Amino acid sequence: MAEHNELGKKGELAAVEFLQQHGHQVLLQNYRHGKAEIDIISKENDLVVFTEVKTRSTDYFGYPEESVDKKKRKKIMRAAEEYLSQNKLESPVRFDIVSIVHHNDKMKIYHIKDAFFNEPDEEIYN
Repeated sequence: MAEHNELGKKGELAAVEFLQQHGHQVLLQNYRHGKAEIDIISKENDLVVFTEVKTRSTDYFGYPEESVDKKKRKKIMRAAEEYLSQNKLESPVRFDIVSIVHHNDKMKIYHIKDAFFNEPDEEIYN
């Protein structure tokens, strides 16, 4: 397995543990719909939480969460709609990102709640 794939797997395992320690009940990992994948689907109280995990060995070229662009968010949201439909769920939802920098056997984990909708209006910066 390629080194970056191993790093990604380690990051996903760390994210699952982190979410469980913070009250999430993990329902499913690596849910696929078409070309989209949702890394972790969990429940936190009455919310269904769809979490994208991004792991990097350094933040030298930017933070891991910065790679979750508009196109990626749309794919994840479509997959989430399909998951909810397939499972006949009408719960409120949230989209999170767990951003991990894993360097020298140390992990820094950042949990960004409601990551898809709590961002500045891009047009302000044009």
